[in-house]
Amino acid sequence: MEAPDITIIEKAKHWLSEDFDQETRDQVRFMVDHDHEALVEAFYRDLEFGTGGMRGIMGPGTNRMNIYIIGMATQGLCNYLIRYFPGKTDLSIAIAHDSRNNSRVFAEMTAKVSAANGIHAYLFEGLRPTPELSFAIRHLHCQSGVVVTASHNPKEYNGYKVYWEDGGQIVHPHDENIIGEVQKIKSFKEVRQHADPSLIHSIGKEVDEAYLTCLKGLSLNPESNLKHQDMKIVYTPIHGTGVYMVPEILRRFGFNNVINVPEQDIPDGNFPTVYSPNPEEKSALTLALEKARETGAELVMASDPDADRIGVAVRDSVGEYRLLNGNQTGTLLVYYLLKNLYDQKKLKGNEFIVRTIVTTPLFNEIASSFGVKTYEVLTGFKYIAGIIREKEGQEVFIGGGEESYGFMVGSFVRDKDAVSACALFAEMAAWAKENGMTVLELLESIYIKYGYYKEHLISITKKGKSGVEEISAMMERFRSQPPETLAGSDVVMVQDFQVRKAYDMISHLRYDINLPKSNVLQFITSDGSIISARPSGTEPKIKFYFSVRTQVKNLLELAAAGKALDERIKTMVADMKLDS
Repeated sequence: MEAPDITIIEKAKHWLSEDFDQETRDQVRFMVDHDHEALVEAFYRDLEFGTGGMRGIMGPGTNRMNIYIIGMATQGLCNYLIRYFPGKTDLSIAIAHDSRNNSRVFAEMTAKVSAANGIHAYLFEGLRPTPELSFAIRHLHCQSGVVVTASHNPKEYNGYKVYWEDGGQIVHPHDENIIGEVQKIKSFKEVRQHADPSLIHSIGKEVDEAYLTCLKGLSLNPESNLKHQDMKIVYTPIHGTGVYMVPEILRRFGFNNVINVPEQDIPDGNFPTVYSPNPEEKSALTLALEKARETGAELVMASDPDADRIGVAVRDSVGEYRLLNGNQTGTLLVYYLLKNLYDQKKLKGNEFIVRTIVTTPLFNEIASSFGVKTYEVLTGFKYIAGIIREKEGQEVFIGGGEESYGFMVGSFVRDKDAVSACALFAEMAAWAKENGMTVLELLESIYIKYGYYKEHLISITKKGKSGVEEISAMMERFRSQPPETLAGSDVVMVQDFQVRKAYDMISHLRYDINLPKSNVLQFITSDGSIISARPSGTEPKIKFYFSVRTQVKNLLELAAAGKALDERIKTMVADMKLDS
């Protein structure tokens, strides 16, 4: 490999100064002298806040997660808080972390820098779920919050997600303003570190109890739970933060037969039993499924390391376990919530749900049938939290979700929450059982009533600097040469969220998109199919989402319709030439 650009070398040499610890200096020196490829990857850019905050591979460098990047990010956050809340003498930040390697160290650095800036730091005594951090911000009346996590990413990653006083992740203009403050800091010397110990407060059981009490209040059918309290449920936290909270809330909902996966109950940032701790991937549930077969469990649930995503498998009519995707899990939860609120006469006409633009439109169909509005937002729960904040005091949020295995119920948490989702999914399964249905039979009945929707995701990983360039070129190709037909159906609408314009390919009229700017393209065909292209904001990936639909009259038509939809998706993928 040729010598790195001089600016990269200069950035790296700065990390050889005594501002950095000896181990960091040794690692950077080795890259400068012997590993130019690693040097470029570590220093070619500075980590930025994306849809989920700042996330990256751990190690030395400006493009890596380490205590120095954490320190500078926190100093920038503190500078912004002090500027945004002038004269407020009791500023405070809630801080949590997951089970990843270095997460506790990063969280302690965050608390230290916060306290050094005169800001109270409420640091959880140990690992806690991301949704509990969101809850704690509002519970403790903090102005901001930070959770150290890389969610479901591989073990090499860690992250730093920033929240605002409403409990939601930062959005415009706070995100851009915080980035601006961080970018002003040119050296780690500018980071304040001499903390007043009295400003660092350990939190734990009191917040846990308040959070669990609010979760318990979400239950809609305690009687069904009691009748089916012995329903066998296998749950795994996949070495993460759900290890206490999820089994505890299941017990409080009334379920007494929660079966754990001992090998995965141990918090471990190396995630030794899985290739990736991502409940979206079947392999992550291998041990849980083995335990389910061994015990005859009816339901299998898993959460990712920071317990904000839920993976589910349910037993079918022949005793096999079928994994549900995020759209199916969300569909079942939306239907369960609205159906029971309607039957219990709790809907007053001012309720709403939220889905992201790449989540199944089936949410809309279900909500409409119960007289409930659906709002559509960009990918990321910070946008769902934004709608809740905007409508607060006028309309009531019921629930919301995205296809990537995230769901949220109620407004006391402002981020996706696998703890509440696990509890309510178990309750939904008990309710279905009480009504003579399995979970799969309930899902099939929804398809027959509202339409058979199928979704498919293709995720293409392009690592490093060259990968960023490849993803950019791929988006430019689709932007300049959108497909005219997909699977024999004309593309009738192209929506470009980057320029916030929709193009009607039939009338050639243009329409404004009333959502924030985002690098997303959508192609809508004459048969109602929706294909979305979106580079990830937190991973070196570009994702393609396919959503197709058809109508079915009865159970006999489901199998054939499913095969036809699968074939339509397969043809669309080929038409998109994603392997070229």
